[in-house]
Amino acid sequence: MSAEAADREAATSSRPCTPPQTSWFEFVLEEALLEQHLQKPSPDPPPVQLIVQFLEQASKPSVNEQNQVQPPPDNKRNRILKLLALKVAAHLKWDLDILEKSLSVPVLNMLLNELLCISKVPPGTKHVDVDLSSLPPTTAMAILLYNRWAIRTIVQSSFPVKQVKPGPPQLNVMNHIQQEKELTENILKVLKEQAADSILVLEGALKLNKDLYVHTIRTLDLLAMEPGMVNGETESSTAGLKISAEEIQCQVCYDLGAIYFQQGSTNSAVHEKAKEKFFKTKELIAKNGSSSLHFTIDEERLAGYCQACEVLTSSSDDASQQATPYSKIHSCMKSGKYQDLVKIFLEDNLTLSLPEQFRQSVLRELFQKAQQGNEALDEVCFKVCVCNTVCDVLQGRIIDIQFCQLFLKPSKEKIDFLLEVCSGSINLENASEELKRRMAAFLKNLCLGMEDLQFVFMISSHELFIKLLKDDERKLLIDQMRKRSPRINLCTKPVTSFYDIPASASVNIGQLEHQLILSVDPWRIRQILIELHGMTSERQFWTISNKWEVPNVYGSVILGIKDSLTRDLVYILMAKGLHCCAIKDFVHAKQLFAACLELVTEFSPKLRQVMLNEMLLLDIYTHEAGAGASGERPPSDLISRVRGYLEMRVPDIPLRQVIAEECVAFLLNWCENEYLTMQVPLPLVQTNPYVKLGQLLAATCKELPGPKESRRTAKDLWEVVVQICSVSNQHKRGNDGRVSLIKHRESTLGIMYSGVSSVHGNTFFSPLQEPLVLTTILSLFVKLHNVREDIVNDIAAEHISIWPSSIPNLQSVDFEAVAITVKELVSYALTINANNHFWLIIQADIYFATNQYSAALHYYLQAGAVCSDFFNKMVPPDVYTDQVIKRMIKCCSLLNCHTQVAILCQFLREVDYKTAFKALQEQNSHDAMDSYYEYIWDVTILEYLTYLHHKRGETDKRQIAIKAIGQTELNASNPEEVLQLAAQRRKKKFLQAMAKLYF
Repeated sequence: MSAEAADREAATSSRPCTPPQTSWFEFVLEEALLEQHLQKPSPDPPPVQLIVQFLEQASKPSVNEQNQVQPPPDNKRNRILKLLALKVAAHLKWDLDILEKSLSVPVLNMLLNELLCISKVPPGTKHVDVDLSSLPPTTAMAILLYNRWAIRTIVQSSFPVKQVKPGPPQLNVMNHIQQEKELTENILKVLKEQAADSILVLEGALKLNKDLYVHTIRTLDLLAMEPGMVNGETESSTAGLKISAEEIQCQVCYDLGAIYFQQGSTNSAVHEKAKEKFFKTKELIAKNGSSSLHFTIDEERLAGYCQACEVLTSSSDDASQQATPYSKIHSCMKSGKYQDLVKIFLEDNLTLSLPEQFRQSVLRELFQKAQQGNEALDEVCFKVCVCNTVCDVLQGRIIDIQFCQLFLKPSKEKIDFLLEVCSGSINLENASEELKRRMAAFLKNLCLGMEDLQFVFMISSHELFIKLLKDDERKLLIDQMRKRSPRINLCTKPVTSFYDIPASASVNIGQLEHQLILSVDPWRIRQILIELHGMTSERQFWTISNKWEVPNVYGSVILGIKDSLTRDLVYILMAKGLHCCAIKDFVHAKQLFAACLELVTEFSPKLRQVMLNEMLLLDIYTHEAGAGASGERPPSDLISRVRGYLEMRVPDIPLRQVIAEECVAFLLNWCENEYLTMQVPLPLVQTNPYVKLGQLLAATCKELPGPKESRRTAKDLWEVVVQICSVSNQHKRGNDGRVSLIKHRESTLGIMYSGVSSVHGNTFFSPLQEPLVLTTILSLFVKLHNVREDIVNDIAAEHISIWPSSIPNLQSVDFEAVAITVKELVSYALTINANNHFWLIIQADIYFATNQYSAALHYYLQAGAVCSDFFNKMVPPDVYTDQVIKRMIKCCSLLNCHTQVAILCQFLREVDYKTAFKALQEQNSHDAMDSYYEYIWDVTILEYLTYLHHKRGETDKRQIAIKAIGQTELNASNPEEVLQLAAQRRKKKFLQAMAKLYF
């Protein structure tokens, strides 16, 4: 065994640790192979990941004999591992571009700190306080490398990062990723705090004007030797790889320019500094060339920085001198001179100097501003879009979809401007035949796609159109447009008002399919389908978009229509109508459904009833989103139609479950309890499970104010829900893996509860908005949740006493599904009314029961805030009951906020001195401690605090307690009213302080 290996073995045996992942034999072999690799005349670059492996091994904590985790020992093994990591970086000539691409921020931070350590930079020394000119060259270079990396990392962190699509979740991998993310955030926070110092260090480096040296493998070996073996070469000016002063200045100027440019987003004056540094970098590259052994600069990125700085730092005085399109556009966008912006784009259509991506980015920015409420920009968006489209046409690119959307409804003004842009974008005398052909094709296709002949003649009579198209071509096009009036029947019994519309000429199948996807006008959809079927009879055009979805119960009926054109039209109209309904575009949905109803009325009574049902659902949605949202009752006609749907007995009509759900929920929301409990036909209750559930809910809500003896319906509703929640041998799980309350589909009640445990999906409970109904359902499921034997923390709810307190067969209830339902029900209820304090208390109790104490405090405080004008009034005692206060005390205790515990003990009807004193004895408190003493009004607690601080020798805190107890309003001789007022004032201030902490 060699002496070096023996030393390693001795170092290993002397430290108590767990077995390393790599045996010593493998470690020695790995070191030898790396040394041999690095000493080759022209070795291949070693994998940068070796740095990660070496540093991870060196920084691994050890475990002593008492199983206590200890910091990594400073032994020979770990020093060798760190040295090997530094050697790999030295072999790469400390190229930050390579290191940053391959290493994470924590690893690179560790590597550069090791470089500082081995370069004899004293730990804890501020780099800004060090005189670089007085340091050895390698030490100064190590400081420069660290501060350059710090600046580059800050700049890089400001760029958006594309999220990597995660693979299958693995707990250990996710924990490692989370730890690395938190460590990176902590390092970035420190780097940003020290950014000003790093900038000063780099600015000082520009004044050095002398060559520096960076460590090589040889100098690292010399530094690693025993002190008596070093011959002083590492301190000389020739040790290491020489980096010229010009190279250093070039790289430092570039890095400083990048950080200044990033800071310019909040301070525009800093852009001048960035401009100075970037142009200095450009000069140095021009002088010395771009090739360097030590670094590389992305010259394309540098050119982009320089151009951006020119635009951002240009003023109105030198605008005429600069006069670049970029600076002009930037000035127009900044000053709001949008008409000048349109002129710039129009002029550029001749020169074509602006890139396509830049044009599109300006248009996107204009669209964003227009969507934020600036209606004046709509016209500007159209004009810029037209300029971009004509530019695309001349360059042979595809026309953008935005132009098609903006030109769906052409007008005289739009066509005039379009022709103006076309005329100004092409010089017919000098233009090539290819450009003329492209412009002519664009104008011709524009005419073919228009329905209004007046607009067609505006284009065809324009001077540019006449010059670009030959006489024969123009005459043929005009004749073709004039003869566009075929009348096509879709079925044996057409509806005259719907079909008696002339169909337009077609362009090509691809363009027409594109228009078919975009259009929401039923008449235009019909015309496009006529033209498509005139071109080919082999295609099924209802399949061209995967976004067109029709429920399966309807699809089988629609696809059974024999005539292919009628089948496509009915399917597309219904699919588009359902999509518009889903995105709450009720106006277009009504137009599409009306057209579809008119179409199917004459040939399919079954589809006619389907469309009437869908239009009823649409009218419910429209009322709930419009007048119903402001509390206005629905018209009597709509209520009658809802009742009619529920009582409908037409055989063989395909029905969607959601319509029945919405109809019953609609009646409950508008308190049609009289109909549901007294007037609904008995056969309907027996056959329609939703009506049965609605009747039970309505009857229970009606009886809530009455005596307990009249709550038979509440018991009936309880028994139905318990039956549904009973576990069968085959319970189902949802897509998210959670247990659902779905039961056997052949059971009527199972159909009724097909989605109870997923409130935000398409379920029965999600349309409900009446507070009393939601409160009733919530209290039922809360009671069912509390009945289980192993429950530790009950959940409180309003009206919970109306439900039975026991279940005969407790083991049969699926409490997991019940718990999920309670959580989702209360979350949904709070979306309806976020200020209902009873619902907020339920949410808080849920978090408390699941050990989420910070979230529980948030909702307990929110419940008190909403019913007391943010604690300016007294919180009602039925909200902050003793049980709620005790739970808040426990939350604060488990969060180690012991002073808050002592203050809350005063809120109880009987002050809990035992808990308060025990909490105050804790010295490891995470709250504000003595700054909370001003909120204590109980003199006994204040006296105990005075004694406690005196016993501990905490003079300052004792004085604060004495000051609090000495306030005159706390004098025990004061009238009761004064004492209560003092207590109420402190309660208010304390709860407001807590709210600011947890909200």
